[in-house]
Amino acid sequence: MRRMRKRVVVWMTFQGGLKIALSAWLALMAVFILTYELPATKTWTYWTMPLSGKVIALDAGHGGLDGGAESREGLVEKNINLGITFYLRDYLQQAGAAVVMTREEDKDLANVNTKGYSRRKSEDLKQRVQYVTQNKSDLFISIHLNSIPSSSLSGAQTFYSLSNLDNSTLATLIQNELKDNLLNTRRIAKTLNSMYLLKNLKMPSALVEVGFLSNPEEARLMADQSYQQKVAASIYQGILRYFSGEKVGMS
Repeated sequence: MRRMRKRVVVWMTFQGGLKIALSAWLALMAVFILTYELPATKTWTYWTMPLSGKVIALDAGHGGLDGGAESREGLVEKNINLGITFYLRDYLQQAGAAVVMTREEDKDLANVNTKGYSRRKSEDLKQRVQYVTQNKSDLFISIHLNSIPSSSLSGAQTFYSLSNLDNSTLATLIQNELKDNLLNTRRIAKTLNSMYLLKNLKMPSALVEVGFLSNPEEARLMADQSYQQKVAASIYQGILRYFSGEKVGMS
């Protein structure tokens, strides 16, 4: 009987230890989520996997031999694009979306045997369109960075084509979030019918130029992972608003 009591005491002590450890772990995770996870949303319904059943295609612009724009300090666009896209992917997946990415590493989608920069670029774009279409994506977002000879311009801007009537709404909602959260632009969403990806995709699509690498101050921001997360969170919020059925001009 005495042995049995000892076993019970030991077992209860073990259980108590487990409960304490589990409680501490849950408390730590709660702090982590509140600190690092998705920004607070306006309604409780957003906490119930609002993007469940949606397939969202993300495109980190450039890759491989095509580095895109480059800052004076040597910051390369293709790398920043991919970093922001990864953050956006995480936000979308946590909201229940199935996410497909045109690239997850530093490469293009052209065949390894295709020679010449222009030929590879052309094949790469065609392969991206094919990949996104084959995955039956409900929405497409392409991430890029801007650059011009002057260092005076800065700020994010979202572009869309007229190939889908919903493109304007999607781009405007994303641009509104970028304006409200980044506080560095007064730009509005703008049509861009010459962009190969946008004009050849049938689903709602937008291209986000998240800033100017030609602007030294903005280039420094782009190198900061916390700023990349902020950009991604803004795009994510715009996507949430789009799938909630919000129309442009409505709160």
